[in-house]
Amino acid sequence: MAHDRVVGAALVIGAVVGILIYGVLIFVIGHGIGIIVLKLTAFVAVLAILGILGWIGYVMATTPPPIPLEPDNSSPTTTVSTSSDAEIEESSR
Repeated sequence: MAHDRVVGAALVIGAVVGILIYGVLIFVIGHGIGIIVLKLTAFVAVLAILGILGWIGYVMATTPPPIPLEPDNSSPTTTVSTSSDAEIEESSR
């Protein structure tokens, strides 16, 4: 349990530091660097979204269809009655 708290605290600290660095790069350092950072951010966001969509499409295209749970009812089936079935019916009367 203590290990989870350490990892959680490290994630919070890392997120805050990342936000501060991102803010400094956009607002404090020169105009040219801020535009480049914004362009890189937009590119990475679009890359992530399109990458996820491509991965979903690949999985859908390469996954075989599931095996049907019920038999196909399109072909006619014949039932065969055995003599033991007839004997059971007669004995139950």
